[in-house]
Amino acid sequence: MTLLDVSIVNVAVPSIQQSLRAGPNALQWVLSGYALTFGLVLVPAGRYGDARGRRNIFVFGLALFTLASAVAGLARSPEWLIGARLVQGGAAGLVNPQVTGLIQQLFAPAERGRPFGLLGATIGISTAVGPLLGGLLIQAFGAHEGWRWVFYVNIPVGVAAIAFAMKLLPSRARPSRESLDPVGVALLGVGVVLILLPLVEIQQWPGWPKWLLVVAGFAVLAGFVGWERRYCRHSQPVFDLALFRIRSYTLGSLIGLIYFAGFTAIFFVFTLYLQSGLRYSALVAGLAITPFALGAAASSALGGRVVNRYGRPLVAAGLGLVAVGLGAVVLVLHFVPGRGAPLAMAAPLALAGLGSGLVITPNQTLTLAEVPVPQAGSAAGMLQTGQRVGAALGIAGVGSVFFSALGRPGIGYASAVRQALMVTIAFVLVSLATALADVWSHRSRG
Repeated sequence: MTLLDVSIVNVAVPSIQQSLRAGPNALQWVLSGYALTFGLVLVPAGRYGDARGRRNIFVFGLALFTLASAVAGLARSPEWLIGARLVQGGAAGLVNPQVTGLIQQLFAPAERGRPFGLLGATIGISTAVGPLLGGLLIQAFGAHEGWRWVFYVNIPVGVAAIAFAMKLLPSRARPSRESLDPVGVALLGVGVVLILLPLVEIQQWPGWPKWLLVVAGFAVLAGFVGWERRYCRHSQPVFDLALFRIRSYTLGSLIGLIYFAGFTAIFFVFTLYLQSGLRYSALVAGLAITPFALGAAASSALGGRVVNRYGRPLVAAGLGLVAVGLGAVVLVLHFVPGRGAPLAMAAPLALAGLGSGLVITPNQTLTLAEVPVPQAGSAAGMLQTGQRVGAALGIAGVGSVFFSALGRPGIGYASAVRQALMVTIAFVLVSLATALADVWSHRSRG
């Protein structure tokens, strides 16, 4: 549910614009504000779950997300909707680290592949099926008001999830009462916001001065590193920097950051191409991206089962399939640039989806395999924060190439998408090079 809302709103943008008379800047915040607050709370939420109990934070996050979804559906102005989306994103950030932390807590390392496989299938399906579900809801309830049901659909799911969580998830018998490092939380939060803000506002803030915020963000994060080193001498910090001494965690986090820069941008440019360029309905646009979702679902569960047998080479193989699949999409758009493109793209997108399922789940399993269970939540939070930063970086970079190409004379949507996809493929190839370097280094040490 929380990951579905990353992509489901994309197809609802024209409906929101028409219903609320929202301008481009407001629409950008409806989309990116969610990602901003999502990334902001991941690490402190993971640390809080580690210390106070993961079930309680999970249930609170679900309740807050469900309530914010209801408020978003009732929105009567762009500002109202933006506020609800910011709360939604923060609530999603509370929920997600607890999922990974509970898997670490409840399963031995050799047994985590299967639950991580199910989680990976959920991630792949949720992200890719979002446009299809959004299109179905808008088709069913009308172009003017259908966007509200994109949010209302979360309410019954959220209520049911809360009930199941209270019944099935274990509670912590003795919550820790140690300090939760408020200074570290503040420094990390400010640093993440300063880095993400110019990325999510790249189309709305012209000129170079916005990049000074990124410089300031890295300066604040340097202060965060210094504070955490000092704080960990006498108490548990919000994030233990010693985790980066674990090779599998460091390399896995880097692979995830770079891959999400390419992976997330795929849906961004395809939605614009299909709806704005080819004038397809939200439903058809969602259907066109479904092959990726089906491929990811099919391979995610398998990847979780076999990751302990094959290790990082499995991730490298998945990245290779994604690159080949997206390269085939570029060729298809060259030879079939018109309204027949969605059908022609189906097979290459399915291949890319198969590869993606072999990346996200196995990489997450390998990244967290050696992390101590008491730090599982904060470690997962930092991993997902990197993925959110990567997603924002990818959408900013790929989106800039896409819109810049559209602004040049004689360049149509198909050509602009091809150029944007080349940037996406470059991100995937860099991630592949990182995975291969780890494989070769491991073999040379062996």
